[in-house]
Amino acid sequence: MSMSNKRSIAAYIGKDGMTGLYIGIIPAIPGAHTQGETLDELHKNLKEVVRMCLKQMSAEEKERLPEFVGIQQVEVGL
Repeated sequence: MSMSNKRSIAAYIGKDGMTGLYIGIIPAIPGAHTQGETLDELHKNLKEVVRMCLKQMSAEEKERLPEFVGIQQVEVGL
């Protein structure tokens, strides 16, 4: 894959309170979610699952993937 074919895709990362595993979800790609014991393992697993999902997508579907812009954390009182 050349540099011009690379895109950044947003992944949401959380940590399961019961298992202690890191959980990664890529909302823009249905079915793209995984877990890992460390953040490094999670990152590797996310890249693998994205590659597998992209192989199943048409060129048009890949073109319509949203461009990653950024993340904002919003704090509210409960």
